[in-house]
Amino acid sequence: MQREVRPDDATCSRRGAAAPDSAARLWPPLARFIAAEQAIGERAEAKGPIAHFAYEFVRFGIKQAWACLFGGLMLALLIATHLFYPKGAALARYDFLVLAAVAIQVVMLWLKLETWEEARVILVFHVVGTVMEIFKTSVGSWIYPEPSLLRIGGVPLFTGFMYAAVGSYIARVWRLFDFRFTRHPPLWALGLLALAIYVNFFTHHYTWDARPLLFLGAAVLLGPCWIHFKVWKEHRHMPMLLAAFLVALFIWLAENIGTFTAAWVYPSQKAGWHMVSLGKLGAWFLLMIISYALVAALHKPQPMPAKR
Repeated sequence: MQREVRPDDATCSRRGAAAPDSAARLWPPLARFIAAEQAIGERAEAKGPIAHFAYEFVRFGIKQAWACLFGGLMLALLIATHLFYPKGAALARYDFLVLAAVAIQVVMLWLKLETWEEARVILVFHVVGTVMEIFKTSVGSWIYPEPSLLRIGGVPLFTGFMYAAVGSYIARVWRLFDFRFTRHPPLWALGLLALAIYVNFFTHHYTWDARPLLFLGAAVLLGPCWIHFKVWKEHRHMPMLLAAFLVALFIWLAENIGTFTAAWVYPSQKAGWHMVSLGKLGAWFLLMIISYALVAALHKPQPMPAKR
């Protein structure tokens, strides 16, 4: 992760004013704190590189947590219902999760914590994820052991929201960090790779698993690409492949929480819970490519302006 100073950064610093494109302006309750937060950052910057780094590190974490809002709430619901949801309740746990997820969406839109654009992304991911879930449960890849009414076949409808949480995160983090790119692959090529990955999730049960070729394709397309993201006033950058892997790693960790709460169970976990195999990390990386391709088609990646 490296630092890049854009031409207008010095101007912003001299003025001591909040950047006009601050994402906090999109939510009125936070907008009034922009100037105060800016002053904290300016003081940290003035105290030297260590204080400046500490400020940006905290700011980075807060932005990431804000981007993960929907996914974090869904994980919290899985844990809370696993620990406290009454057994034998008239409303099944899975059905409660569906209703709770819908309620979260409504509240986030009402409070403007989420844009309608992000809600549309979530809907697309819900459909894409549910279709794959129906197939995967039919071939025994994993199961949902609890009863429910709001389901399609063996798939409770809340599962689509778990996939939607990934799409929501990418859409939100894109906006919050003002993504820019160098050497981004053409969207048509990225779309073809995403389609091939999605098809392989189905066909590998019956034919040769094309994942080695798909990983190679991802390396060829995304290997030269660098993602530029703004934590505060300056854009920093890192390899796109590394960013995708790190997100996939956190999704894998979240999946371990999901299976620990018995929201779904892999065949190997029927005798008792254990961590999801690292092999699933590769599957989540490929799913990340699909997720990113869908969001990129919506946001249209912008190049990083050349330094003057």
